[in-house]
Amino acid sequence: MGRGRGSAVSVVLGSRFFRSAVIGLFFSGIGVSAVIPQLTLFLVDELGASLPVAGLYYLTNLAAPFAGYLVGRASDRQQDRLIMFRICAVVGAVGWLVIGLAQAIWVPFVVSVLALSVGGAAMGQLFAACRDELSRKPTPVDNQVIALVRMAFTAGWVLGPVLGSWFGSAVGLRPMVFATAACLVLQVIPLGRQRVPRFVRPVSAGDATAGPARLLPLLIFMALTVCAMAGDTIKFGYLPIYMDQQLHFSPFLRGAVIGIQPLLEFLLMPVAARLADRFGPLKVLPVGVAFGVLGNLAYATSDAAPGLFVGQLLVAVHWACLGVLGVTIAQELYPERVATASGLFMSAMPIAGAVGGVIGGLGVATYGLPRVFFLPAGIALIGCLGMIMLGRWQQRRGRPQV
Repeated sequence: MGRGRGSAVSVVLGSRFFRSAVIGLFFSGIGVSAVIPQLTLFLVDELGASLPVAGLYYLTNLAAPFAGYLVGRASDRQQDRLIMFRICAVVGAVGWLVIGLAQAIWVPFVVSVLALSVGGAAMGQLFAACRDELSRKPTPVDNQVIALVRMAFTAGWVLGPVLGSWFGSAVGLRPMVFATAACLVLQVIPLGRQRVPRFVRPVSAGDATAGPARLLPLLIFMALTVCAMAGDTIKFGYLPIYMDQQLHFSPFLRGAVIGIQPLLEFLLMPVAARLADRFGPLKVLPVGVAFGVLGNLAYATSDAAPGLFVGQLLVAVHWACLGVLGVTIAQELYPERVATASGLFMSAMPIAGAVGGVIGGLGVATYGLPRVFFLPAGIALIGCLGMIMLGRWQQRRGRPQV
């Protein structure tokens, strides 16, 4: 039986597991977002890396899809969905601990490939457990429930950079890395000894076809998601430089422009989820990505603060839709292996970071600022049109509408 027509808030508050997942993802969001903006500084100041070598660190993100796939496959064979989540969280925490103790520049590179790629799969496994819970006890507001859980991570992501910057300045960069390891351990504690049994869907004749053929729509969606996400690395890398060196904004105004996007994203997530419950996630997401196209065009054509604020608002819509709906669509595209789907989707973000870093580096050298932002606009447009075509392809194949 379902949970009735209650609100998403009542569903989350009424479930010990969902409450625990919200708290755990909040700690995870704080830990990850506290260290990422200062990681290059850590590599340069603490380990003596040159800026080009520090930049190469982000290529280790390319290990994420392999880790996500392997972790997801292992999870899809376990009876308890939270086993792999706990393993991934602990491996990630140990990885950051080792990086905090490192004395040689090669250590973070090796640890990122072997441990942090596995640790990054933890959130995907938690969302797989959320999907299993909702499959067992469906509600009319499933997308809104997922949105509330995802918002906890976003809330941590809003607070993390501020706390990480303060903590790193007050105590040091190595203790800040240790604090990230502690946050990844803290994400496990609220779940205690809870178990979430894996939900086994009835297998239809169409689902019994060869695995690679069933996986293809998910892989296509993952590639399109990378196109949609790649612009974020370019924005964080070059928008602050553009505001500082060419527009000569004050530090306060630069901080306001950068900081407004995650806050707006947090507020818009419930709206995206409500629209998805009404129209379907794969119909809403391309619209959100179209807002991202417009946001990058706003960056590329603006020479004053109002235009950049408009761009941040548009990109906030883009990321609210991606953050809330992406994992749900991935799970529905590969419903018999939701942990594999979740792990692969979550790996799209680090891949997009690596792709965006390469495109941004080459593009800014060729086109300069702010014209480099035309590139992520074009790439996101490919993602938007591709998602529309994917939805129509699924419909022609007779698959359930996502």
